Amino acid sequence: MLLILRAILATLYCILVCIFGSIYCLFSPRDPRHVATFGHLFGRLSGLFGLKVEVRVPADAAKNGNCIYIANHQNNYDMVTAAKAVQPRTVTVGKKSLLWVPFFGPLYWLTGNLLIDRDNRAKAHGTIAQVAEQFKKRDISIWMFPEGTRSRGRGLMPFKTGAFHAAIAAGVPIVPICVSTTSGKINLNRWNNGHAIVEMLEPVDISHYSKENVRELAAHCHALMLAKIAELDAEVAQRNAAGK
Repeated sequence: MLLILRAILATLYCILVCIFGSIYCLFSPRDPRHVATFGHLFGRLSGLFGLKVEVRVPADAAKNGNCIYIANHQNNYDMVTAAKAVQPRTVTVGKKSLLWVPFFGPLYWLTGNLLIDRDNRAKAHGTIAQVAEQFKKRDISIWMFPEGTRSRGRGLMPFKTGAFHAAIAAGVPIVPICVSTTSGKINLNRWNNGHAIVEMLEPVDISHYSKENVRELAAHCHALMLAKIAELDAEVAQRNAAGK
């Protein structure tokens, strides 16, 4: 019963946010400031799901300037966990098919996110150059999921190199964002679903990397995130056991 109630309330909330958000964005379409605004609105659903989300952002995060944020991609709950950490003037990169998702698609495009054709490898490679060019044209940061797909309980998956090629091409740092494991830990029929932690790490300097050793950069970032996620999972387990 609780699951059904939550599902109904969450669906209504999302539809209302998408409809009124799309209307709101029509007055300043494709403005990258909208992404953080609506990301944080979707993040408020965490309370409805009985999940306490702590977001840790370094005090000097604003000094990062334009950068590429990379985050682990677990499941649909990323919308209420990782979304809370989206910084101002940050847009995401999503597949073109998202545009046709009822209610959400128009809002996703109107807020200024980038759409790519993942089914066309040639176009996808061309997109790396387009992503790099966006930094100059729009004064933005870009959020990407380097795993390329949801891990769904399989842990941090191997990274694809697109985000790292884009960072090198644009000459911007990479900022990892780690979300503690949520797969298999959220039961919508349960009132209290414990804690989740979202933590932004320090920027990774890419000046010593080139397209020839881009895989080394990807492996370095993967190792950093893998260690941090394990650390966050241990902290969450301790908190949940203590009932705090």
